[in-house]
Amino acid sequence: MFFSVPVPKNEPIQSYVPGSTERKLLEQELQKLYDQQIEIPAIIGGKEIFSGSTENCICPHDHQHILGHYHKVGHSEISQAIAATNQVKKDWSEMPFYHRSAIFLKAAELLSTKYRFLLNAATMLGQSKNVYQAEIDSACELIDFWRFNVYFAEKIYEQQPLISPKGEWNFSEYRALEGFIFAVTPFNFTAIAGNLPTAPALMGNTVVWKPSGTAVYSGYYIMKILQESGLPDGVINFIPGSGAQIGDSVLDSPDLAGVHFTGSTGVFNQIWKRTANNINLYKSYPRIVGETGGKDFIVAHKSADVRALAVASLRGAFEYQGQKCSALSRLYIPDSLYPAWLDHMTEMLSRVKMGDVRDFGNLINAVIDKKSFDNIKQYIDFAKSASDAEILWGGNCDDSQGYFVEPTIIKTNNPNFKTMHEEIFGPVLTVLTYPENKFEEILSVCDSTSPYGLTGSIFAQDRNAICMAYNELRHSAGNFYINDKPTGAVVGQQPFGGSRSSGTNDKAGSALNLQRWISARSIKENFVPATDFEYPFMR
Repeated sequence: MFFSVPVPKNEPIQSYVPGSTERKLLEQELQKLYDQQIEIPAIIGGKEIFSGSTENCICPHDHQHILGHYHKVGHSEISQAIAATNQVKKDWSEMPFYHRSAIFLKAAELLSTKYRFLLNAATMLGQSKNVYQAEIDSACELIDFWRFNVYFAEKIYEQQPLISPKGEWNFSEYRALEGFIFAVTPFNFTAIAGNLPTAPALMGNTVVWKPSGTAVYSGYYIMKILQESGLPDGVINFIPGSGAQIGDSVLDSPDLAGVHFTGSTGVFNQIWKRTANNINLYKSYPRIVGETGGKDFIVAHKSADVRALAVASLRGAFEYQGQKCSALSRLYIPDSLYPAWLDHMTEMLSRVKMGDVRDFGNLINAVIDKKSFDNIKQYIDFAKSASDAEILWGGNCDDSQGYFVEPTIIKTNNPNFKTMHEEIFGPVLTVLTYPENKFEEILSVCDSTSPYGLTGSIFAQDRNAICMAYNELRHSAGNFYINDKPTGAVVGQQPFGGSRSSGTNDKAGSALNLQRWISARSIKENFVPATDFEYPFMR
């Protein structure tokens, strides 16, 4: 390497307090975007493609308000996108790492400054995130991904053989994969939408990117930032449209080299099955990387700080309406702590406001769409009618103007109750009390209740209890927290991912993920090659 990447620092989170400059600038951008409608094309080989088949981009908290229209791709455009990756593959993969890195470092700077308020506003309006949730997502985390990935990639390239004997030179080359990467991104994190296509691209791969239909709006602005940063045409191809149509066509391409996915476990399982069935079709074995569902937990010990536990419960379960794969969904609490915990929760929830993202006093906004609203409501209605559960707080749903679901707490005495083991992806927390002398048993219950293994935490002051939970819940969570909510991983601090039914645990935000997008080549040069076939023992 002829340059060195300095150790990056996490992007500072701006406060947006009343009267601050950043608040005024964001409010201006929110109003500007709200007052206009944009036309969003597919972007293939650098060209804007208007297919004529469109869908609306709406505000989930005001679902009659249209932010824009996006053009859905068909079979022709999908084929064009794959062809575009092949056309630029050689030049992009052979571009020196310094120049590839400069593109994403520039993108990080543009997002940190010129486009911070634009992308935050787009995320707030299109995905119904409050200002803080947008700032830590579409600004800070995406900036961190672009900066830290460059640093991690350099460290990978620096890994070379330890020994080159006299007369020889051994070194390793880290090649891009042979083919293209299919990036499938979710609605809930703009940062994930920006990272999944760009992490493989940084390592020299070309990408076909299918954004979530409910996050095309912010995804389009990410693509424009990348283009302004100097990303060559065809390296990343932005193709909104039907997941089934795009997925089937892309996964059936012989040139598929990998899949970078975040979404539901069911969809990821379908991708895995289709690639397995197509294995004889591909030119190489595709790298399948996925982060999927979760049924994330807190186990509280009798020694837990009950106020801290309540704050972590509220924030972990209800921030961004529980639409995080890491969101707290089940709580195991000793019966001795439960009354105090419920008092704290009731007091805090009585102060929580819900509504439009443009009102910065609202902590809770809308869930993403009608399908999600109906799914969450179905779980709440089930709990209302169940004999072994009760609604402690919330439970009301209203989609007349926006897709609003109240923060809802369900209490059950059944450890296998439906909402204790099925992923809901909404603002619903289910609580189970247990006798405080049954801590070890409840750890076993927690470990075995759900098929997932994404995030979880232990709340305790007793170090023996922490140590026991640390060991007993080893495979229950790929990201494990001690006296903290089980959500909020930071790039460079807590690489993110889980196993079991939660994915392949390839840890976004670390070198582990980037290593999946390269293929190593070992090279030996012999400066003094042998001139006789005989070995000494033969003489």
